[in-house]
Amino acid sequence: MSFPFFLRLAYVGTSFYGWQIQTTLRSVQGELWKALQALDPDAPMPQGTGRTDAGVHAKAQGVLVLTARAWDPYRLMAALNAHLPPDARVMTAETAPLGFFPRHHAVAKRYVYKLQEGPAADPFLLNRAWHQYGKAPLDREAMTQAAVQLVGEHDFSSFRAAECSAKTAVRRLFKVELRDRGTALDLVFEGTRFLMHQVRIMTGTLVDVGRGRKSPDSIATILAAQDRSKSGISAPAHGLYMDQVWYQRRWGIGEPSPWPEPENQD
Repeated sequence: MSFPFFLRLAYVGTSFYGWQIQTTLRSVQGELWKALQALDPDAPMPQGTGRTDAGVHAKAQGVLVLTARAWDPYRLMAALNAHLPPDARVMTAETAPLGFFPRHHAVAKRYVYKLQEGPAADPFLLNRAWHQYGKAPLDREAMTQAAVQLVGEHDFSSFRAAECSAKTAVRRLFKVELRDRGTALDLVFEGTRFLMHQVRIMTGTLVDVGRGRKSPDSIATILAAQDRSKSGISAPAHGLYMDQVWYQRRWGIGEPSPWPEPENQD
């Protein structure tokens, strides 16, 4: 018999080669599995909600773990954290219902990309935000006009990595907005699912708009082209954060999604 638990994991991605376990390279999944095996040597590999690339951070990676005995969730969280490295932490733990699987039952995600502006990069944001050099700030009004055109269901072929293996590039974005914090600017993306490097490419393209290299109206043309060469560069991984994941309401995991759930989802 095994006991399922849902964990909300936060990590600084700088020294990890992504979430997914690697043969020789350091990964978040690998470190969590080692911590879990210190408590339960026969525990199976933890299963996350989604992959994050090397250097990408997470505040809310959802993880399912199975243990051989019942735990008080708080004690399980504390025990795992005692065996995890300091750049990864279990923030919450709760018992999970049988049949729940985070990757299959996620209905929406929020990613945040952090930008910092000014003539000098803030050393306290090293590997935490993408610095934009220059006296003039990004044109927020133009970026907002461009961002609105990304909302909705589109074929995002122009915003996917060449090595992306998804069967379809059609995705639905519920929200793309700018959060202005003075010399800091957060780009917020909420949608059902995301393609490989999609958020980073959308960010690079919006920065081009903010710099005046592309017009706000060019987004519709880029989407219609379905051609990666028409969009901007992939923004560096170190500015990207997995900020929130919402799951199907029927499982009672976390807060309910503010967006409609897809129909006919297992």
